Order: sequence, then C-alpha cells, then structure tokens
Amino acid sequence: MRRVCLFVCICCTILFAADTFTARQREFWSFQKPKEQNPPVVAHKSWARTPIDNFILAKLEAKGVTPASPADKISLLRRASLDLIGLPPTPEEVDAFLDDRSPQAFEKVVDRLLASPQYGERWGRHWLDLARFAESEGFKADEIRPNAWRYRDYVIQSFNQDKPYNRFVEEQIAGDELWPGDPQALVATGFNRSYPDESNARILQQRRQELLDDITDTTGAVFLGLTYGCARCHNHKFDPILQSDYYRLQAFFANTAASDHIPMLPADKLADYRRRKALWEQQTAEIRAKIAALVDPQKQRIASDYFEKYPPEIQAMILKPGAQRSPYEWQMWAKANPYLQTPDADAAKQLPAAQKAEYASLNAELAKFDDLKPADPPEGMGLADLGRNAPATHVLAVGVYDAPREEVEPGFLTLLDPAPAKISAPQGVESTGRRTALAHWLTGPDNPLTARVMVNRIWQHHFGRGIVGTPSDFGIMGERPSHPELLDWLAREFVRSGWSMKHMHRLIMTSAVYQQSTSFNKEAAQADPGNRLLWAFPRQRLEGEVIRDASLLVSGTLNLTAGGPSVFPDLPEGMGALRGGWKLSAPDERSRRSVYIFVKRNTRYPMMEIFDMPDTHESCSRREITTTAPQALTMLNDKVTLEWAQAFAARALAAQDPVDRAYRLAYSRSPDPWEKDTVATFFHKQKAITAERAAKGEKLALPPSMAEGTDPAYAAAFVDFCQMLLNSNEFVYGN
Repeated sequence: MRRVCLFVCICCTILFAADTFTARQREFWSFQKPKEQNPPVVAHKSWARTPIDNFILAKLEAKGVTPASPADKISLLRRASLDLIGLPPTPEEVDAFLDDRSPQAFEKVVDRLLASPQYGERWGRHWLDLARFAESEGFKADEIRPNAWRYRDYVIQSFNQDKPYNRFVEEQIAGDELWPGDPQALVATGFNRSYPDESNARILQQRRQELLDDITDTTGAVFLGLTYGCARCHNHKFDPILQSDYYRLQAFFANTAASDHIPMLPADKLADYRRRKALWEQQTAEIRAKIAALVDPQKQRIASDYFEKYPPEIQAMILKPGAQRSPYEWQMWAKANPYLQTPDADAAKQLPAAQKAEYASLNAELAKFDDLKPADPPEGMGLADLGRNAPATHVLAVGVYDAPREEVEPGFLTLLDPAPAKISAPQGVESTGRRTALAHWLTGPDNPLTARVMVNRIWQHHFGRGIVGTPSDFGIMGERPSHPELLDWLAREFVRSGWSMKHMHRLIMTSAVYQQSTSFNKEAAQADPGNRLLWAFPRQRLEGEVIRDASLLVSGTLNLTAGGPSVFPDLPEGMGALRGGWKLSAPDERSRRSVYIFVKRNTRYPMMEIFDMPDTHESCSRREITTTAPQALTMLNDKVTLEWAQAFAARALAAQDPVDRAYRLAYSRSPDPWEKDTVATFFHKQKAITAERAAKGEKLALPPSMAEGTDPAYAAAFVDFCQMLLNSNEFVYGN
C-alpha cells in the first residue's frame, strides 16, 4: 500500500510540475542536457588550431569580421604566465621561449606552467572567491577561525593535482560521508563551513536558519549557476525554481553542524595517538582531578553567565539529557555547546591568589608526565552530520524561521527530477547520507548545469568574460550565451576528459582565439562593440593579488614557500588597532604570495580591498573592476611599495645595462629607442631633483645595496624610475 501511495504521490508531483512551469521555462537552454555539437565548417580553415576556433570563427564570418593578428611571442608568453600562475615570466624564460622555434613551443610553455605549484595558487584564488573563504566569523565579533587555512590549502592542492572536478565537487559537498578516512576529504567540506556566522546571536533557531540559507544559496549559485536564494520566500519569479525546491535543497544540509576539530592524521597514526593519550590520561588521572576541582567552579560560573542569555526554550534543550533530545534539539545544543566550554587556563586566571598558586603547582607536577603525552594532532575544520536522523525541513512562510508550512524531503529541482532523493545511510559513518545523494546528483550524467557552469568559469578567467556573462546565473534573467554550441561542446569535452581542468586550459590556450593580439579593429568594433565574438583578445587588468605578487617577483623578494598558516604582512600606518590581533609575520614571511595573506572578514588586507577583493560574506563569481585614485596613491606612497621599488632598483643596477634589465624584469621586453630617450631625459631631470633634496638634508629612498661609487642621486632617481614601471598600465595589464 505504501509503494502505491508513493507512486501516486510522484505522479501527482510530475503532473503538478507540468502545470506549474511555462513552456519557456521548461524549454530554456540551460535546463536541457548539453547536446553533441560538431565544430562548424568555416571558410578560413587555416586560422583554426582547435575545434574551439571553428565555433568562434563561424560567428565572426557571419558578421563579416576578421580575427586579429596573432600576438607576438613575448605578449603571448606574458599572457599565459599571468593567466596560469599569476606571475610574469622571468627574462630567462622569455629568452628560452624566443629561442624555441619548434611548432610545439607554446604548448611546452602551457605544460610547464600547468605543472608549476604556482598554478594552484593562482586558480585556487578564483575558487576561494566562490567559496566566500575567510578566516574569521564576520559580523560584530569577527572571531578568528584558526584552522580555516587548511581549506585554502586543500583547494590549491586539488588544482595542482588536477583532481577531477566531479571528485572535487563531491568532496566539498560530502567528503566526510564518501571518504571518511581521508582527512583532506573532511577538510573539503570547509566549502560550506566557510559561511559567516554571528556568534553573539542568542536566538539559535534563527541563527541556524540563516546559516542553512547561506549554504543553500551558495551551493545553488556555485555548482548550478542558479539564483536559488530568490525562491526562499516564494516561487522564483522567473526561473523554474519552486519555493519547495529551495527547501528540498536545504534539507540535504538539515543535519549538518560545524566540525572544527578534524584530526589531520591518517587512521593508523590517529589510532596510535589515541592509545598514547589514553595511557597519559590514566597516569595523570589523580592530578587532573585535583586541577578540575579547582577550575570547574569557575568554568561553571562562566558557562552559566553565557547560558542565561539564551531564551528559555534554548536553555531547556541544552539541559535535556542527550538520549531525550530530538534531532532539532541536538542542532541547538551543537550551536550552543562550544560557547559553554572554557579552557582550564582561562578559568584559572579568575582564581584567588592562593588557588592560582595551587593550580601552578599542580601543572608543574603534571608537566613531569610530558614525555608520555603525545602532541595534539593538527586540526582542520569542516561540516559533518550530527547523526543518522535529521530534523524535519519545512517550507517557511516568506522565509521566516518560525513560520513553518508543509514538510519537504531532500530533493532536486522539480523541473529536472521531481521525486524525492534516494538516500541511504553511509557505512561506518554516523551520518544521514543526504549530502552523498546531492553530490552524486550534481555530478551525475543527467545534470545539465554542473559541467556547463564550470567550463564557463574557466573560460571567464582566461578571457575576462564567460560565454555566459553572468557566471552564477544561468537562469532566465541571466545573460544568454554568446556561443551556445561552443558551451555545449566544451561541457561534453570536459566530461569526456575525465573532468580535467588542466585539459580545458590546454584546449583553450592552444586555440587561435586565445593567441590573438589585442589589436583594435574599428570595423570589428562597429559590428560587435563589446567584443563578445572575440575578434581580438580582450585586455584585462590584473587583480590586486597578482599586482602584488608580480611586484614582489620583479623586486626579487617574493617568498615562494607554499601552504601552511596564513601570514600577516605590513599594514599601513594606523591600521593595526583597526585590525585587532594582526601579529606581524617575520620579514621573509611577509613576502609570501597574496593567497596566503590572512583573510579577516570585516577588514580585508588594505591593498587587496583597494584593488577590489570581494566581500567574503557572500560568494563572488566575478570581481568588480574599478579604477580609483586610492589605487594609484597606494602604489605611489605606501611604504611597502617603495620597498619593492628599492629592491627592484638594486636588481637592475647590478646589471650591465640597468635600464634594459629593469624593462625586461617588469615588461618582459627591452625598451625601444623612443623609450630609451624618454628614460634618459627622466634621469637627467630626476637626478637633479634628488641631488637638490639630498643637499637640503632630506633622506633619499635608495636601493638596499649599491655598487661602490654609485651616485646616490642617480640611485634615488633609479628607484623612482622603478616605482614608475610598477605603476604603469603595461605592468598591471597582463596581455
């Protein structure tokens, strides 16, 4: 009887969906599976290098537009290097490429760059924007998340390993259920643990709902390219997303909670740690009991102060015995419990003097057993289910947490798959298995969106704009694809390649369209003013992270150490108090790549913020690009940028031809005759100015090292010249 009812229910849902959605919604391009596309036949076959070019050229020929000429080798090398690793090529790399006259010369460059560990640092940064990655909570308190950096390292390593994108998605949605013995898969769930959180909120029911809303919105936008959040309060006004679909997606995450103490050890080492820890606990039980007797009253008092600020219904849930709590009450307990725990050392600070002395004596006695005590394992943070039973999920009237309507089960877009998701609990893991079902649907062969969305993102970061210009909105209000057949072909090729992101890079970068120059064509611009058809390669300004990293590389001060805890570089004067807890790193650590700079949600690193680093409270699919006076003023006046120019000048002055060396380091080319004359005129004037300043007793900005006999006025002028190179358009535009 139950099977019959379920069958009737599913049939009714399908009929309901057919009546609910318009023909336009049902037939909309992004909800259809990518079709097999044959590259079109083009007139100028010799121009095409890959099938991509046939799709591009067909559109250009239809408009009567001729593609731009190929980029020169230096421009092409610089473009590829900044694209893939976020660093300009060295003069030695330029020379090697110019000397290689083989037809495969550029392919070898692409392979070399993709094999570089810097590739993951460059492309991992794009993904971290999507994941709204940060290392603090956000909102009022903005507390630090000390182990959040492990998710950043996981992303970088995944890109470097060319982890298949379907596996990458599945790990981030359900790594703890699918690969419970792999610490990296557990840390991968940090994608959704990256939500901002207001720890001061005492209405935990509302707080939980806001976190679930964030997870639902982000999952829909990043993996499906849909504005799911529009369906939180009502059926989507434009796209075929029902309000119930919003909560069906949310139900996959209904039983999740923060898992902030993931041991980063393989199973055998973790078992050994626990064995040794148990032995230490056995040997020190009496001492630790005495310590507990001292500090527990203080810990209880602190917890009581915090506990009393919760509403009565939350207090009742916390006090209820665990065996009697419902799944929903366990959710409330999990949100409250971390704030009711106080470390012994913090509680001991509030003890009377005599008890403090006793506490110190007991700790000294405990320290005698340190040789037995194993070091605590490194920890990561992510998400995990609280057990095998999930709380009910209800559609909420206008999205309000305390206005539940009908209950829904985990499910997908009704338009694509109206039946409830098929869920089975994973073996050996106390989890619902719900997120595993979602992960498999996202990467399954019937999903029309996941592959399309990701290849569009890859295309976007190569050309500055996606084939779909709204990369996280493939819905009716999003932009239509400029080359829909090409997008389908790329999506299918992505899956055929084993979901290899590096394969897609090679395919795109070895195409003729990628290797075009940026030359302007008046006739082409009249036919296609926005260059959507790519009759020339679009000029793109570098992000703040790349400008900083490139400046460090050119100055010879870049520290390429990979991974590990985030670093704290110099702040502008007066910023220390605003940031709070900014512990300046060692001098060499301050010159690490920008992806390793600590990300504080409420106050981004000033240079990155000035150059349009996104607000990490929400997912960012496409950075804004502004050109403002503070950007130029930062590059001209900041103490750190001056230090870059000084170190850059020292490198160039050590060469036989300093001006040529400076140009080659900054621009990857030598100056032309006009530029040489301009620079000579600059030095003539600037040297006189710096000499006059020195005569007045002003301190000159000099290179950190100079050859004996170097004129200080000339050296100071050369620093100014190097700073100008770092500020120029040619330096901050990568192609």
